[in-house]
Amino acid sequence: MSDLAERFVAAARACDDTVLGHRRRGPAETLRTLADAADELGIDQWDRYGDGGAVARVEAEVAELLGRPAAVFFVSGTMAQQATLRAWCERRGSDRVAIPDLAHQLRHESDGPRLLQGFRFETLTTGWATATAPDLLALPAADRLGAVQLELPLREAGCLLPEWDELVDFSEAARGLGVPFHVDGARLWEAQPFWDRALREITALFDSVYVSFYKGLRGMAGAAVACDEELARELRTWRQRMGGTLYGLTPYAVGALVGLRDELPRIGDEVAWAQALAGELVARGLRVQPEPPHTTTFLLFAEADPDVVTERTVAFMAERGTVPCNPWWAARAPGTAMTEVTVAGAALDHDPATVAGWYADLVAPGD
Repeated sequence: MSDLAERFVAAARACDDTVLGHRRRGPAETLRTLADAADELGIDQWDRYGDGGAVARVEAEVAELLGRPAAVFFVSGTMAQQATLRAWCERRGSDRVAIPDLAHQLRHESDGPRLLQGFRFETLTTGWATATAPDLLALPAADRLGAVQLELPLREAGCLLPEWDELVDFSEAARGLGVPFHVDGARLWEAQPFWDRALREITALFDSVYVSFYKGLRGMAGAAVACDEELARELRTWRQRMGGTLYGLTPYAVGALVGLRDELPRIGDEVAWAQALAGELVARGLRVQPEPPHTTTFLLFAEADPDVVTERTVAFMAERGTVPCNPWWAARAPGTAMTEVTVAGAALDHDPATVAGWYADLVAPGD
């Protein structure tokens, strides 16, 4: 980590307020919140190795929300998705998985899916693009794929989403080929307002879907895969094989239940706030991707030196006690800085126009 990055982290930790994500809570406060929530939710029994208690309850709630027969709790999305794709590929007798080139597995997992599971990834798209049915059908021997996966939204492209009709066509193409269609829905909760359809209507297009509990829902950690009963049994076996059936998962499951109860209903307001902020930023001469944002997250670009803007951000945090944005880094275009903006509950206490003014001053003070 560079000196600038270390100073940014230290300054952010010293702040009491933020417009990014959720306000930071210490370990003691977090654990007290979970203890109180366990009482409120009537959780009086521990799970054992993922069986019973809060784990069974969150699995049932996710299955109901997403309109699937079953759901399986995992401690991490990385494990959840490797287990899911492994199960589909073994059923199909193929290690080929079609996936966007910006997918999480190809960018942030140290090649684990290939090294541990033997997957052979074949890319559906390159760069900032959502995969379409023609992209899938154009792959060689597409009907012999082990599985196909989309990341909805595509985080590396600013949380980009396909239009509803495109998603329906993609699902129909996968089913026409007989290829299992899995979705990385780590931010699916935040994507639902874009399509303005019930979660169960959206997930009816998929054969399996992974959702996260620690991003927009503010849980400690954890994920779930919603699917049919047969796949759920296979996933529980793979969870055990991969070391994910811990002796007790209750704290993570309680955090997930709190997120579903308290944070999920706010996401529509958070998306609207992100879109309002983006509009104010564009009006001040900055560029966003996508425009307007599809979810609570988008990319922001400015003609500036990223280190200079990050230095100004460190000074801003020291003066104001508020985290306005993430660090900035160099975009591909020369002379351009970029950052990722992620909105959650803490942002709703701020005026989007005021925050946009902060960003404009950080990029070009005095303009």
